[in-house]
Amino acid sequence: MGGLEAGPVDLTEAAYAPWQKRVKALVLLLIRGDKAQMNVDELRRGIEDLAPKDYDRLGYYERWTRSLAHILTEKGLFTAEELAAKMAEVEKRWQEQGPK
Repeated sequence: MGGLEAGPVDLTEAAYAPWQKRVKALVLLLIRGDKAQMNVDELRRGIEDLAPKDYDRLGYYERWTRSLAHILTEKGLFTAEELAAKMAEVEKRWQEQGPK
């Protein structure tokens, strides 16, 4: 975390889970082009606004996901209720069919 001693950096390439690849692709789509809905600074603000316990508990792409949900809700692209309903729908589908 900013300014704290972190030790050596592991430079080996990570293997990304499909959901992590989707999150990265979604961010790239949202921040690029004429129809961009947000910018990288907003993504960073959303991550930095996380409570310290959440920041420490969540992984890298989980922080991105939390930031995306907050920023896009804040901008009125969808409501918290719409997001919760969609998440419940996806969870139900996953439990019935397994991950896609």
